[in-house]
Amino acid sequence: MVMHLLGKFVAFFLFLIWNLGSSGNSVAQSCTFYVTNKCPFPIWPATVANHGHPVLAKGGFNLAQGKTRQFSCPGDWSGRIWARTACNFSSGLKPACETGDCNGLLECNGVVGVPPATLVEFALQLNKSPPSFYDVSLVDGYNLPVSVATTPSMKKCHIGGCSKNLKTRCPSELQVVNKKGEVVACKSACLRFNRDQYCCRNEYGSPEKCKPNMYSKLFKDSCPSYISYAFDTPSPLVVCDSDMYNITFCPDKWGSQHVSE
Repeated sequence: MVMHLLGKFVAFFLFLIWNLGSSGNSVAQSCTFYVTNKCPFPIWPATVANHGHPVLAKGGFNLAQGKTRQFSCPGDWSGRIWARTACNFSSGLKPACETGDCNGLLECNGVVGVPPATLVEFALQLNKSPPSFYDVSLVDGYNLPVSVATTPSMKKCHIGGCSKNLKTRCPSELQVVNKKGEVVACKSACLRFNRDQYCCRNEYGSPEKCKPNMYSKLFKDSCPSYISYAFDTPSPLVVCDSDMYNITFCPDKWGSQHVSE
């Protein structure tokens, strides 16, 4: 699977909820994302919109340690946000980042990132019924922990970070290692092996046939609030309306084992 595709379960939920909500009220004009970097190194957050939706924040930007960047989005926006790590855009090399790279560009501007990377997925429908929903997905793999919260803060709207360090627990066959020998990301089983039973496709293309595997169980044990594979049940999707969303990378101590320059 590639980063720009939602998991099968999420895609089905999108289709269902949008159709159920087609007779709702008018959509709010806009909402605001606040993206914060609590990692002990700089990151390069990136955005990509689903078809028919505008690119936000030009698709990518630098975010120093401890800094926050805010940007607006339409009240009916749908797309994904992730973070790139260890980027060097002056080298002219492709990829320019160790993880999450989008063709060597600082401003992705619609170019999808290369997995594995932790994805924050949004389908906003402010002031409509049913309301907005979002999730954090490891369907294609993991590079950084991330949390999502609303303003005002509500427990039901919160997605926490990871309870264990997934990079140190990542099986060797799923590891992405940099030139220094450091584990910088962890692939999903689907991304690594491209087999139907891991990707929930063909004869395994239903929740009844595609069950958790040893790899998705490890993901779920490390990051219980995230989607660990395509038909993760019960669904970690959060259904919650807000006009302010706070996305925090490295909300806990499991950010990384190295400091990017």
